[in-house]
Amino acid sequence: MESEYTWAPPQYDISKAPSLKTVVQPSRSEDFSENFARVAKWSPDGSTILTQCEDRTFQLSNALDSISSQASPNKIFSQPSPILDFIWYPTASPLNPASFCFIASVRECPVKLLDAADGRLRASYRIVDHRERQIAPHSMAFNMSAERLYCGFEDAVEVFDVSRPGEGTRLPTTPSKKSKDGLKGIISALAFVPSQGSDIYAAGSLSPTSSNIAMFSETQGAEPVMPHIMYAAYRRHGPIYSWDIRTNVDVPLNVFKPNTDSERTNQKLRFDVDIGGSWLASGGPDGKISMFGLNEPDVLVEPSEDYDTEEMSPALEFDAHTDAIGSVAFNPIYPMLLSVSGSRHFQSDEGSDSSGSDDDDKGQDSLLPPRVVHLRKPRPVTLDTSIKTWSFNKQNEEQPKPQDHIN
Repeated sequence: MESEYTWAPPQYDISKAPSLKTVVQPSRSEDFSENFARVAKWSPDGSTILTQCEDRTFQLSNALDSISSQASPNKIFSQPSPILDFIWYPTASPLNPASFCFIASVRECPVKLLDAADGRLRASYRIVDHRERQIAPHSMAFNMSAERLYCGFEDAVEVFDVSRPGEGTRLPTTPSKKSKDGLKGIISALAFVPSQGSDIYAAGSLSPTSSNIAMFSETQGAEPVMPHIMYAAYRRHGPIYSWDIRTNVDVPLNVFKPNTDSERTNQKLRFDVDIGGSWLASGGPDGKISMFGLNEPDVLVEPSEDYDTEEMSPALEFDAHTDAIGSVAFNPIYPMLLSVSGSRHFQSDEGSDSSGSDDDDKGQDSLLPPRVVHLRKPRPVTLDTSIKTWSFNKQNEEQPKPQDHIN
């Protein structure tokens, strides 16, 4: 009788800094000579990396086997407008062409379902406002059955049946524009509880209020629900917070604070939790990656019981890049971490172009037209645009090599 297979999450060795496995540079063009990656995500099978870039492109890369600073993406999918967000289809894999696709949110365009092999459009989902304008969502998430797609935008969440392209069902997050109740502002983050039997999801908005995170249920609508631990980060704010939703949500359970005093950035810096729920990774504007251990409480704290917020320090912190880290992502299969770096830096340009005569004839000043000075528009520069993967394997273990599935 054959023994049953038992799945185990990847084991991360944080006793030392990880080893650098691959380095990829995003492709550049004449219009975007300082191109850099905004976000990169592993495919669900851990074999492919999809990157959202500043030059309005998606760039697809294999999990390369060798370190090379000159490595470039395998495929590039250009878009007509800036990209706001994207997500993989939950079962996407190059081994299954039917599922190898992703959802893209492009400004002033319908939500797109794109084939990850060649970039062709498979389906589109329309979000239209009261003036018949196309709205691109700022956040997207599939429910646990992958049958519905949730898209967050200003004061609402649009829900689509994935099998029926077209228009969806709108769920307002606030009763009205003038109302102070509900979740107001742009819905910038959506996340479902990663449990097959759960229909609970969280939504966060860009509204600068103390109540800009709400919990919803697919079946009960906009009613408070009680999952377990929720993690959230805020823009222009370094620490990451967690709450035990079963207890007093007015007080955070933990605060994960990196050891950095670097200046804040308006850039959206994303964090990630590994599939086993043991580690949280975040990148900072100073190019460092912080790893935090997640020790979830096994005993439920009574709602009436007061507890103090625990401040968590990084279990491991290492220099990964020389610029802001836009996103980090754990590989779902192997003990690997993906990180991307890049941001716009503006340098003052004292030079200027002038039109008109350089002669300074005082006798003809009244006859000359006013002198016009054209100031050069500052062009952004980048410091580090690399896309890196890091291995947390133990020294005596060999890292499994993801198979090359992309032609």
